[in-house]
Amino acid sequence: MKRLFPLVLALGIMMLSACKEKKQTDDIITTKYVPKQLQAPIGMPADKQVQTVEWGDAAYQVSVSRVAADSLPMAKDEAGQKYKDNRITVSVTRQDGSSVLKRTFTKSAFTQYVDEVFRKNGILASIRFDEVDNGKLEFSVVIALPDAIDDVFIPLEMTVDRNGIINIREDDDMDMLDYVEDEDEGV
Repeated sequence: MKRLFPLVLALGIMMLSACKEKKQTDDIITTKYVPKQLQAPIGMPADKQVQTVEWGDAAYQVSVSRVAADSLPMAKDEAGQKYKDNRITVSVTRQDGSSVLKRTFTKSAFTQYVDEVFRKNGILASIRFDEVDNGKLEFSVVIALPDAIDDVFIPLEMTVDRNGIINIREDDDMDMLDYVEDEDEGV
C-alpha cells in the first residue's frame, strides 16, 4: 500500500491538471493599419544612352533620352499616389551629322497597343536600342504600371528603317525584364 499511494497520488495530480480548463481570451492582437502617406508626384530619373552603331556599311549615332514630364497626365496607383509620365526622345544621326530620325515619344504614341488600365495608369518607362536586324534598327519599348514596374508591363518592339519610317508591334520576347530592372531604380 505504501508503494501504491505515491503512484495513485501522482496519477490523481496528473488527472486534475489535465482536466483543468485553460483560460481562453477573445482578444485578437494585430498591428494598427496606418495608411501610406502620399508623396509629391514621383518621377523616374532622367536618363540618356548614346551608342555608335554599325548599320549597313556606315556608323550611326543612336541616342535615347528620357525625362519625367510634369505637363503630361499623371498615372495613379491603387492608393492614389501620383507618378509622372515620361517623354523619350530617340535620335539617329549619320556620320555627317544629318538626321535619319529625331522624335519625342509619349505613352500616347503606343495607346493602340495597350488596354484601358495601361492607358490610364501606365507610364512610358523606357525605350532602348537593341540591335540592327534585317536592315532596321530595333528598339524595345516598355509601357508599365509605375508601382509594379518589374512585374506589370507591356513590351513592344519598334523598328526604324533607313528612311526614318517607324513600325511598332507587340513583342513576345520576355527578355525585356532586364531593361525594366535597370529603369525602375528611380520609381
